[in-house]
Amino acid sequence: MKCVKIVGKEKLESSSIDKPKSVNGSVIIKVEACGICGSDIHYWNSGTPEGLVLGHEFSGTVEDPGDRKDLSIGDRVTGLPLSPCGRCSACKNGNGHYCKETWTKAVGLSLENPGGYAECLSCRADMIKKIPETMTADEGCMVEPSAVALHATSLADIKVGDKVLVIGAGIIGLMSCEFAKLEGASHVTMLETNLERAKKAVSVGKADDYYDAKKEDVLETLSEVSNGGYDKVIECCGNAPAVSEAIMAVRPGGKIVLVGVTQEPISIPTVCCVMGEIEMIGAIAYTEKEFETCIDLISRKRLNVKKYIDDTVSLDEANEAFKRLTNGKDAAVKIVFHP
Repeated sequence: MKCVKIVGKEKLESSSIDKPKSVNGSVIIKVEACGICGSDIHYWNSGTPEGLVLGHEFSGTVEDPGDRKDLSIGDRVTGLPLSPCGRCSACKNGNGHYCKETWTKAVGLSLENPGGYAECLSCRADMIKKIPETMTADEGCMVEPSAVALHATSLADIKVGDKVLVIGAGIIGLMSCEFAKLEGASHVTMLETNLERAKKAVSVGKADDYYDAKKEDVLETLSEVSNGGYDKVIECCGNAPAVSEAIMAVRPGGKIVLVGVTQEPISIPTVCCVMGEIEMIGAIAYTEKEFETCIDLISRKRLNVKKYIDDTVSLDEANEAFKRLTNGKDAAVKIVFHP
């Protein structure tokens, strides 16, 4: 079957792999829609591991229900791409998203389990979730990034009336703005270097205003806007400047949630954390309950995710789609493949 693989730094190539078969009761899905995630871009940038078939934001129809007796061929589904062990303390406490084995065999994030940049994929039976007929395939593939944003805002513990700063106007940042408003935030600010994306956070999303992270006096401006600092900051970039800005923009006693990821060490002004007794917490993925909540919110039209999808493309357009998402000038935040 047709797929797209990583073949080098910033290079994807159309290829062919064997159609997956059910293993250990896994469910085989015909992929109808698969989104490009920020973590996919990290792999694309590095060009490793070579041969990886990306794609963990997927939806489609069941071709083989595997061990799931409640599924039939043709059922519409999405799934958590995770691979928690089910035995460790994290898993036993309902936190399989930070089990040490969660990413070892994750769909679209491991060589062992090719993802949705292909015609079909295999996913663990216990990770599959049905989606209703009222939900489109594009909405179905948006459940996964929605759940990431929901988890981040849940960890932020936003209270009614809080002032919230979101750093980074990718899809997680934009949806974090939306969930912050649903939690009762009185004012949500977006901080971003790509002003086309920042404008979208206001025009399409739920941010009240945006500021250019490149401006030298931006921290002074943010302090004035927030009247001395934001109650909560959700950082969605992962680089040193963004984390440092989060630390300096939060109020004393405030809270920062780190969603952005980098594999490189970074330098940050920890003295500000100490002097302001700032709470900082990492956020990874989501709980199963949060994933199910997003299915419910999207299916009941409480959460409009279609407005964030900028384009749908074929697998043959993979490289062009990635370049569009990384050129720093395009307003696009979410492009979806239709394999």
